[in-house]
Amino acid sequence: MIVRFHIDPAPGSGFEYRVTYEGEDLYSDAGLDSIEACIVAATEGLGQDAVAAEVAYCSIISGTYPLASLALVSAQIAQHAEQTTEAVAEVLPQASSR
Repeated sequence: MIVRFHIDPAPGSGFEYRVTYEGEDLYSDAGLDSIEACIVAATEGLGQDAVAAEVAYCSIISGTYPLASLALVSAQIAQHAEQTTEAVAEVLPQASSR
């Protein structure tokens, strides 16, 4: 199964995440100090049925990654998620004004 990590800034400070499968919440946590910490924590909670995860930061999906990649290059995946969300945010106002 391919799950989705929903990562968002937490109210107040830090970050929170939810792990879902086909729209149903599996588990979540809040108060983590970075996007990478969310990815690591979310990956650690996965069962053996999961083979990959979509990573979404602020509702923008940055990619789908096999579990081995999530564990080995979580810092790069976190950076990519943040950069992807920033890039989409830059063009969203332009797209809606057309």
